[in-house]
Amino acid sequence: MGQRLLVHNDAQAAANRAHFAASGVRVINLLSSPGSGKTALLERLARELAPSDPGARHPMAVIVGDLATDNDARRLRAAGVPALQITTGQACHLEAAMVHRALHDLAHLGHPLDGLALLVVENVGNLVCPAAFDLGESQRVVLLSVTEGEDKPLKYPAIFHSADVVVISKSDLAEACGFDGPQARGHLARVAPQARIVEVSSRTGDGIAELLGALGLERVPVAG
Repeated sequence: MGQRLLVHNDAQAAANRAHFAASGVRVINLLSSPGSGKTALLERLARELAPSDPGARHPMAVIVGDLATDNDARRLRAAGVPALQITTGQACHLEAAMVHRALHDLAHLGHPLDGLALLVVENVGNLVCPAAFDLGESQRVVLLSVTEGEDKPLKYPAIFHSADVVVISKSDLAEACGFDGPQARGHLARVAPQARIVEVSSRTGDGIAELLGALGLERVPVAG
């Protein structure tokens, strides 16, 4: 059953990827454990990417996955970002079909893919189940908060191994938490040698410019 589910998911992910490519939109699958700072990071990116013309459409939209609440989606909408909530109930991850359905909902709300430069899928806070589910994304970004400790990549190697970019988040708290950055980077080099590592503070903005570069977002076109 599990293998059939993954085969079906991969087929839908391939269809999603083709849809994204045809629309010219970059899609990021954002993953982390609960409380690592995904939504705070997206709020910061929203400010960095906001169009200068107040009447212009924001070039970024977010699909938010959560078990029960829509708190994160409401936070993002308050920051001016189109955000659509997927409430998964008991499901501990998002699947490609869920994202496909959400795309239609976004379009009905006036945010079609071809009007966006960036679509972020804020996955359910979980470092296990989401690792196996391709959503059709352009890049997979995994957060490691300094508050979680340096050994998280060793405990959950599959999800870090799948990452294109690893964001060490809440870097402004590293000293207070006694976070050993070189040790964390050593663990990441062991389990995720392919990933680019960026240290970021959503609060201070440190590292945000480097992250935008890692995501290929130095310049984001603004849709009118």
